[in-house]
Amino acid sequence: MSDPTRTVVLTGGNAGIGFATAEALLTAGDRLVLGCRNADAAAQAVEELRARTGSDLVESRPLDLADLTSVRGFAASLSDLDRIDVLVNNAGLVLDRRLETAQGVEATFGINHLGHHLLTDLLSDQLLAAGRARIVVVASLAHAMAPGGIRWDLVEGRGRYSMWRAYGQSKLANILHAEALTARFAGTGVVANSLHPGGVRTGFGKDGDTQGLNAAVMRLSERVLISAETGARTSVFLATDPDAGRVSGRYWYRCRRSRISPWTRRTGDVEELVRRSDELVARLS
Repeated sequence: MSDPTRTVVLTGGNAGIGFATAEALLTAGDRLVLGCRNADAAAQAVEELRARTGSDLVESRPLDLADLTSVRGFAASLSDLDRIDVLVNNAGLVLDRRLETAQGVEATFGINHLGHHLLTDLLSDQLLAAGRARIVVVASLAHAMAPGGIRWDLVEGRGRYSMWRAYGQSKLANILHAEALTARFAGTGVVANSLHPGGVRTGFGKDGDTQGLNAAVMRLSERVLISAETGARTSVFLATDPDAGRVSGRYWYRCRRSRISPWTRRTGDVEELVRRSDELVARLS
């Protein structure tokens, strides 16, 4: 008899929206594997999740999205899973200065998009094996701060760095990635959707990611932001709702279909993102 328990892989589940998403899915009876960079924080999160939910169907495995070698290692560590029913590409960050990944890509783009691009590709067979799998991509309304689409000169370090431009185009890449996955998995039963969680009160932008005025703005903004539990609702909805499991390639907010900002849309951007991302992974791996 087949195991009816769904298997969920979630990146960045040790805090914030990811932790709240993990708690909700565990409570619903799913089995979770968290991909986390900080081993100590991950271990503490797993212990707390087990205590809160009464479920021991959660574990963490090391994943550093800033290093494509680590992404490959994480995917290889999941070879014991015969199927993956839900992949939640949740992890992300914002940086107020230009840093690079282990392979030399602008870090905001590399972590928020490119690492997830490779991970999703590596897990595609296990997603297909689930029959009706779901890919949930946590994007953001901040994609609106990328007018004219993704500037590849900024990704490659040839333009002046702007924190919000870099973050915005990485979130636009998340949305376009979900659209690309919809085309890739058409007719297979695998669906992919992106979402804006809302302005969420988490540790986002902390841990040294922002400094000075930017860090102060982040702290002050927490006074008007929503809780992580509220921010996780759309992720959980897309991972569990029966109707959402039949829709693909959409952008969601507050558990409803929303629209991508029109000034970020250019013809051919989805195909260009896939081509460029594949080229980067091939060249840097």
